[in-house]
Amino acid sequence: MNSQGSSSPAAPAGRRDVPMPLWLQGVVELGSVAVVSYLLVLLTVLMVWLADGFDTLGLTGGFVLSGHVWLLAHLTPLQVALDPGAGLPATTGTLNLVPLGLTLVPFALAWHAGRRLARACWEGQFWQPYLSGLAAYAAVGAAAALLFSTDEVAASPGAAAVFPLVPVALGGFVGAYRASRSLPGLIGVNAAAWVERTSQYSRWAGSYVWAVLRAGFVAAVAGVGAGAALLAAALLWNWNDVVGVYQRLGTGVPGDTALTGLQLGYLPNLAVYALAWATGAGFDLGSGTHSSPLGTDPGPVPMLPALAALPPADLPAWALVVVVLPVLAGVLAGWWFLREGENHLDDWMAIRLPARWITFPLSTLLTGLFVGAVAGVLVMLLSWLARGSLGLGRLTDVGPDGPAVLLWFGAEVAVGAIVGCVVGPWLEHEPSFAPPRGAADEEAGTPVARREARRRRREEAAARRAMRSSGRRDPRPEAGRTDGPADDAPWASQERAVEASGPSRAAEAFDVDAVEASAASSEAGSPEPPER
Repeated sequence: MNSQGSSSPAAPAGRRDVPMPLWLQGVVELGSVAVVSYLLVLLTVLMVWLADGFDTLGLTGGFVLSGHVWLLAHLTPLQVALDPGAGLPATTGTLNLVPLGLTLVPFALAWHAGRRLARACWEGQFWQPYLSGLAAYAAVGAAAALLFSTDEVAASPGAAAVFPLVPVALGGFVGAYRASRSLPGLIGVNAAAWVERTSQYSRWAGSYVWAVLRAGFVAAVAGVGAGAALLAAALLWNWNDVVGVYQRLGTGVPGDTALTGLQLGYLPNLAVYALAWATGAGFDLGSGTHSSPLGTDPGPVPMLPALAALPPADLPAWALVVVVLPVLAGVLAGWWFLREGENHLDDWMAIRLPARWITFPLSTLLTGLFVGAVAGVLVMLLSWLARGSLGLGRLTDVGPDGPAVLLWFGAEVAVGAIVGCVVGPWLEHEPSFAPPRGAADEEAGTPVARREARRRRREEAAARRAMRSSGRRDPRPEAGRTDGPADDAPWASQERAVEASGPSRAAEAFDVDAVEASAASSEAGSPEPPER
């Protein structure tokens, strides 16, 4: 994100460059996201068609099928109406089982587009190309619904204009934020300055809530990673059954390629299913088929190779040990929250009630519940995205139940977060019932206070180095000023003393380790004050 004080390089003489308007740049960037994501889908479909994977599809049918896949990957539901054939009755339904693996493609492309737009904007101007680009993307989605709709498969133009904005808007904003590292630079509202004008307790509350949200995100990411690991282990354990399904289908190399590509598109969905199974909530594979470690309702499943890794109906009693995975995700989140050092709820309780044997368990319990609630909501949203219908036969209810995942995963993460907050001080070699952080702790010389003091000194030294490297002056009165108040004299005398002592002493003045060593020696050499 450019600042208003910087200047662009001068153009060569004789050439006058006209900058592209920001709204047009947003249209170009996000429009290219739509085109590139469609071309990637089209390339995959045409490769299968050239290998005789779709005998009756034709070239025009390949373009139409690519449009349907593009819309479905952008969360747009499709209305399916198939004529009777091959002994099957006529089928009508809604196809909204989104392949999240393909949804990651426009998300990643929008991420990079958002980074480029953030670098091209001044502070507070990102909304101009962002909104214009989203408007263009909505128009592309509506046009795709009108262009690729057929008698068998169709999409609503309104839905095609709205639903594709979800992954693109999210990816563009996250990419822009990662590039600018400043939320005020994107939206033009300096929330930090507003927070600085509030009370200390309000600042504590904001920092605590932000840390809880990030800890819940850590737990959700760790849970999805655990589900992916469980899915990989199941596929390796049942690899012979997976290969056997390929052989029974007998689709040949083109058909196997198309089938493998379809399963790769739904691989993130399967990882979410595995996480839901590990929590105990389980997932459905059509009407009447439910799988969970607490019990499985057997039923017919589609003949897909990946589904050969489903757990059997009769599970041993030790299968319930998989619920440890979400608990471990909560332990990681609790430990991360403790290392973040933003447990201001515990600080506030310790100030209000000095009895640490009451405040520490209570603040830890509440923090664990908050982290579990945030993680449960995030995974519930993932479960809703991964759940859907194929619109055919029994396969109208596929995926985990969102509220059940919220309750199971949230409770397990809450337990793990409590354990992480309790075990974290032991892993960090600190006492669990450490007093609240503050000036009294720094004078007492506790490990927490010393680490906080070192962190503050490092931040101050880094800020001074950044100001010197950027060419800005230190925000202190100049040494040669004579028109200022009398309080400027100490700063001037210190600067002259550092300059007169030579380069080594000047470097030592900004050396954090030297400052800490001198402070330690002064504390060791000074006598303790007598007790009153």
